[in-house]
Amino acid sequence: MNRHKKVLLSLLIVILVLFKPVVVEATSAIGAYTTGENESRTNINEPGTAQSTDELNELNIANNLTVTYNDGNGTIAGSLRILLILTGIALAPILIILLTSFTRILIVLHFTRSALNTQTAPPNQVLIGIALFLTYFIMSPIITEINETAIKPFEAGEITQEEALEIGMEPLREFMFKQTQEKDAKMFTDIAGREWTGNLDDIENSVLIPSFIVSELRTAFIIGFIIYIPFIVIDMVVASALMSMGMMMLPPTTISMPFKILLFVLADGWNLVIVNLVKTFY
Repeated sequence: MNRHKKVLLSLLIVILVLFKPVVVEATSAIGAYTTGENESRTNINEPGTAQSTDELNELNIANNLTVTYNDGNGTIAGSLRILLILTGIALAPILIILLTSFTRILIVLHFTRSALNTQTAPPNQVLIGIALFLTYFIMSPIITEINETAIKPFEAGEITQEEALEIGMEPLREFMFKQTQEKDAKMFTDIAGREWTGNLDDIENSVLIPSFIVSELRTAFIIGFIIYIPFIVIDMVVASALMSMGMMMLPPTTISMPFKILLFVLADGWNLVIVNLVKTFY
């Protein structure tokens, strides 16, 4: 039991260190124990002073999660604010995968590995790492614009949270709109039963995001098919040669894989695939 308590305490310390600015801000905003003004405070008794079951069941900040909304009586309680931040961190990988260039890059790299027939070389961790850094390279101008136009003004108190979200979403919307095919956007607009004039301002995020995802999948599979063509030719040549020699029981892929790797190395394949893949976003 003591060992478990030490582990929990260590995890709590790590969380507090990582989110120290948030905790300090929340603590200064809501006070040591209270949320809101004294007349409507929810902690009737000091934490740890309950003497009976009835007192323990009373609404008290030590026993319940308390939220005060912006009606002149405070803001979101610190514990809920930390919960929302942790939820946002948990959703960050989904946003990185679906709202950036990550999906197209990873799928194309996977097709390249499959075309080479090298099974797990490069391994999945390497492909994901390459896709992440290429995504950062492609999205860095957008990240910089979001930081300059939304995050910094919000931290300086020049704009509200709603304005920061709206302004920060605009560069990302422009990126997704450029990569989205018109027929996909039109399809989801028709499904949603809305009118669309073909302009970015007239399409909502609920329509733009799935349209962008479908377009990315289509583009990635088209590029993957093009990458597959030269390697299929090698397989066909090797299979024909083996059949002409009567070696029908020998798998053609076993013989063709070294030739595929040789062709890929001599053509500087990784440079061709990665460079031209990045250029598809510009």
